[in-house]
Amino acid sequence: MSPRLIALPCCALLAACASAGGDFPSLAIRDAERISGTMEPAEGEPYVAPATPAAVLAGLDSLTGDAAAAHTAFLAKAGTVTRTVSAARGSGPGSDAWALAQIALAELESERSRAMIALADLDRLYVAAATDGSTLDQIAAARAEVERMVAAETETVDQLLGMISP
Repeated sequence: MSPRLIALPCCALLAACASAGGDFPSLAIRDAERISGTMEPAEGEPYVAPATPAAVLAGLDSLTGDAAAAHTAFLAKAGTVTRTVSAARGSGPGSDAWALAQIALAELESERSRAMIALADLDRLYVAAATDGSTLDQIAAARAEVERMVAAETETVDQLLGMISP
């Protein structure tokens, strides 16, 4: 028998499996498949930031106090440095008066760095609180206060440097 003759009865048997009665599900779009909705976001609860932890607030007081002490020490030293720099005004680089003024300015900048360290620590606390979603008001206020101190110190150092720059 040829393979064609064998395939012909198989096709007839397979065709007999399908019924013409229409028991098959419809291919039309069902109600659940239809697009509906308003495309508006759902109403959400407003975010309420958690309170800043007490340990952080205690750290704020400590850092602000450290910066204030550093600023007081800076101001006390600034008077002496101003006299030293004024005495060196007009002297050229390499002279004894100029060298003493440079040393005095370096010491003054060292005093300024103490307040800058407190400011950096406040920046770290601010970023940590912002990342945690905590309230930032008290940290920002303490940071602004210390930043004003550091800015005043920087302005003083810049003025003194301008007095002895060639």
